[in-house]
Amino acid sequence: MVTLADVARLAKVSTMTVSKVLRGTGAISDETKTRVFEAADQLGYVPNRLAGSLSTRKSMLVAVLIPSIADTIYAEIISSLHGLLDQASLSIFIAESRMDPQIEERQVQELLSLRPAFLIRSGGIDSTKRTQALLKRFKVPHIQIWDGDDPQGQVNVGPSHIEAGKLAAAHFLGLGLNRVAYVGAETQLDICASRRMESFMADMNAAGVEVSVITEPHLPRQAESGEILTRQLLEGGLSVEGIFYLNDAMAIGGLRTLLNAGYRVPEDVRVMGFNGTSREQTINTRLTTISTDGRRLGEAVAKAILESDNGELAEFRQLCPLTLDLGNTT
Repeated sequence: MVTLADVARLAKVSTMTVSKVLRGTGAISDETKTRVFEAADQLGYVPNRLAGSLSTRKSMLVAVLIPSIADTIYAEIISSLHGLLDQASLSIFIAESRMDPQIEERQVQELLSLRPAFLIRSGGIDSTKRTQALLKRFKVPHIQIWDGDDPQGQVNVGPSHIEAGKLAAAHFLGLGLNRVAYVGAETQLDICASRRMESFMADMNAAGVEVSVITEPHLPRQAESGEILTRQLLEGGLSVEGIFYLNDAMAIGGLRTLLNAGYRVPEDVRVMGFNGTSREQTINTRLTTISTDGRRLGEAVAKAILESDNGELAEFRQLCPLTLDLGNTT
């Protein structure tokens, strides 16, 4: 590995001078700066940011813990977040919890060992007591995203999943549907999805409409799972007028199964998703979905970080608006 001393030797200066040049501090002549930069480029020197942060207590790392990078809504959030933080020379380190409390605990410990400037963590997970203790003990500025119903951390940005369930129920009730189903996966782990489902069912039941629930704890929340579970629904002989899916990906898989089985959508069955990630992939079939803008969510988090006072976050809560995006599937 190329070291600071190697760069100093080639540039014929002290290691302290190299350190100041690369950090942009101190009164160093332009000629010396040029020699240092040229030496660093020639040797392929890469600064050890972690070592620097431990010695100066000023980390340039933002740790992000999300359920899965494969979930499009989180990809939207991180893309927006990275675009703004990169301009401030802040780097993002991403880890996945897979919505497992034990994995989340291990990942939180690993991320905190890097001494990040900020920790961004997705809500909706039944965190262990040790995870909660770690977050309190290390006192790293903590931002929670995606869960607007149970705000934690100094900053919380996310939608209300209870309101999302109510919005879905209001739409189906407005269409006069009497036989409906909810199709989801991993709802025992995903507290946010459970809140959506329970809120949807409560409002439908209050209106005298029974909801058939088809869920599978071990399937991922992807299109293939939507296909499998919708096939189970049809093979079980259930006759429904509308299906509310856990997310857009599962709804797209469900649509494929319904259309392949000869059902007309929306004439025979209405289909609705959640999170709006299908919008940009739409050609003819426009899925009706309840969406929140992942890019704007990422921008709000970045703004809180960039406006922090020497790393100290101001207490802030933003409830992200939800939109019923009417497509041609309802």
